[in-house]
Amino acid sequence: MTVDDVTATDTTLRATVTTSGRVGRFVTDDPFVADYGVDVAAVPESLLVVPVLAHVCPVAWATGATVAVDRVDAAFLDSLRHVGQRLCEMYPSFMQGGRIVCGETVDGSHDPGERAGSALLFTGGVDSTATYVRHESEQPDLISVRGWVMRERDRWQRNREFFADFAAERGLDAHFVESNMLSFLATPLLQAHFQRYLDGAWYSSVGHGLGLLGLCAPLTAAADIGRLYIAATHTEAWTRPWGSHPTIDDHVRWSGTAATHDGYESTRQEKIETIADYVDSHSREITLRTCVHAEGPRNCSHCEKCYRTIVGLLLAGLDPNDHGYDYDAATVAAIRDTFESGEKHLSAQKRYHWETLQDAAREVEAIEAPGGAELLGWLRDADFGASVEQSARPLGQRLLQATARQVPTSVYATLYPVYRRLAAGR
Repeated sequence: MTVDDVTATDTTLRATVTTSGRVGRFVTDDPFVADYGVDVAAVPESLLVVPVLAHVCPVAWATGATVAVDRVDAAFLDSLRHVGQRLCEMYPSFMQGGRIVCGETVDGSHDPGERAGSALLFTGGVDSTATYVRHESEQPDLISVRGWVMRERDRWQRNREFFADFAAERGLDAHFVESNMLSFLATPLLQAHFQRYLDGAWYSSVGHGLGLLGLCAPLTAAADIGRLYIAATHTEAWTRPWGSHPTIDDHVRWSGTAATHDGYESTRQEKIETIADYVDSHSREITLRTCVHAEGPRNCSHCEKCYRTIVGLLLAGLDPNDHGYDYDAATVAAIRDTFESGEKHLSAQKRYHWETLQDAAREVEAIEAPGGAELLGWLRDADFGASVEQSARPLGQRLLQATARQVPTSVYATLYPVYRRLAAGR
């Protein structure tokens, strides 16, 4: 795998990658593209290449491929060596390791972390909002990314307006990064081949810590950002592999900038309580943006993640209706049905989050909301382990991925567009 050409014109980065052999089926012929909304034309090539390497290297490590590049920032190259070793330790069942061949390593003009400002990757969800509250005194820039969970243009525009308002109300700078990182990679085929080893999708389970942080490298140079926060998803109680982890993120750095995995010591419920304390002490409401299905300014309020957040807010003494959700007594029966029907796929990660809520429920005397007593009684005694065991990914999805694993490379280029359409619609 060779990174052939890396250029930046005004706000946009483009790079081409040539592949051969087994790794070729996991990278499309499309160029890698990222738009930063600020001029990155003067950023050195050694940093412009960082977003590309951050996305192709995990694929190379999974297939034992070599990545060749003309020049790269020396600090980031050290990061790649550490992250590659860590991912191979996390996933010994399929990570093979690989080599990075670099024509020139460039020692930047700054040591990692030396630039003046700080920033955080911001989604408006519980984790990133808690990270903002924890670091409010730094007045961090907010960085929102279109390309992973937010890809549809209409939804991105709605969320962009939400993020811009959140930043403006607090006097913060907001940056909006748009990239094709998941369509540049043949993500459906990565899913098909490696899903059986993962508790989640390829990008969340393997690539998103290094990928999202690395994507920001040109922006940090242009906007003078020295500390880049990424909010933790889990605590040390979560023992399964995951693509964002302190042993990965805290080692990601390049000239002028160092990353920090923030909030690893706090459960999701403790983060909601941090937000609740902030709302109480500042007499200021915060609207959360957690839902991947939202069609309007509020969350959908009936997906698993919305239910999880609604329950967390109730346990923290907050009214979900004040924070972007619709809740009434009927919501309790719908939440119970999600687990008792077995119709929805519930991963081990979801079990982890709900059992954290269960622990919190056992410390709460009452929920002062419609249906609160019923919800609290059910939550304290629910068997989330059994709910996970009786659920499964949809049969159609499993068959589609099993079939895709058998597609010969010689016909892959023909069948991939069909597969992508099927995967998008399943």
